[in-house]
Amino acid sequence: MNAKKILIGVAILVVLGGIVFANLYFKRETGVEVQVEKVERRSLEAIVSASGKIQPKRSVNISANTMGRVTKLAVEEGDRVTAGQFLMEIDPRSARSSVERGEAALSGQRTALEQAKVQLDSAKLQLSLAEDTFKRQQQLWKDQLTTKETLDRAENELKIRQREVQVREAEIAAQQQRIRQSVADLDNAKYNLSQVTIDSPINGIVTRRNIEQGETVVIGTMNNAGTVLLTIADMSIIEAELEVDETDIPSLAMGQKAKITIDALPDKTFPGVITEIGNSPIQATGAAAASGGATNFKVVVTVEGEVPDVRPGFTCTADITTATRESVVAVPIQAATVREMVF
Repeated sequence: MNAKKILIGVAILVVLGGIVFANLYFKRETGVEVQVEKVERRSLEAIVSASGKIQPKRSVNISANTMGRVTKLAVEEGDRVTAGQFLMEIDPRSARSSVERGEAALSGQRTALEQAKVQLDSAKLQLSLAEDTFKRQQQLWKDQLTTKETLDRAENELKIRQREVQVREAEIAAQQQRIRQSVADLDNAKYNLSQVTIDSPINGIVTRRNIEQGETVVIGTMNNAGTVLLTIADMSIIEAELEVDETDIPSLAMGQKAKITIDALPDKTFPGVITEIGNSPIQATGAAAASGGATNFKVVVTVEGEVPDVRPGFTCTADITTATRESVVAVPIQAATVREMVF
């Protein structure tokens, strides 16, 4: 019986002690949570952040110089190509026919030129005979051995032969001029024939293909742009084209270092350097222009080294270091704020 009373008393004391402890614990004020960091000397950097797009430094739009139907197409979008590699062919029949007509015309004109030269040689021979006859008649006239009529006839024959030589020489000159024109026409026809085969001008990636086999290519005119068939980008040197707020432009300078982060390639950063700072603001269009939004300038950061698996148009962010102070005593801002709150 006494033992039972003792156990009950102990239990009551434990419960009361727990209540008292709970009251004291929950009445205690909770301190301000802070992040502890050692105060030490370090380098501090001022950084400007901006977003933009990845673009190749060199990109080529390929258009056609001749109209026709695409008969061969050897590349797909995303293919890697090398300089001189065959890309496509436009129907060559019309251009080949022009070359054949030009060659035939040139051959005929050269034959006519040879014939004119033969006729000139014959005219010169007749002229030489006429000169000899006239000289002989002049001598006979002096010796009173011929008539005036015979002398006049020899003189007229000489003039006719001289005129004939002049005509033949003029014909040869005109034929030579026609041949030069035909050679130029033939060269132009051969050039047009060479343009039906399109090769890659650079090493790169086919980033855009706007044509399918069997479609008709339209060449550009003064009032109508031609069809851009392919776009090839050299991705060995890429750039980040950024839109930087006007308030940050004064702190930027050529050659400043930057770190590029590409959204499609997370957990990686790539070094870069500023190579271009726009002098004029980016012209806003549409609703942005009507609302009078923020003024941004174009800043180009060239990425150092090659970036694998990158594509034009990837979204990126650049952190540009604009200033650095070495060996500065750094006090965390939160620590200063907490100190102010405590006091």
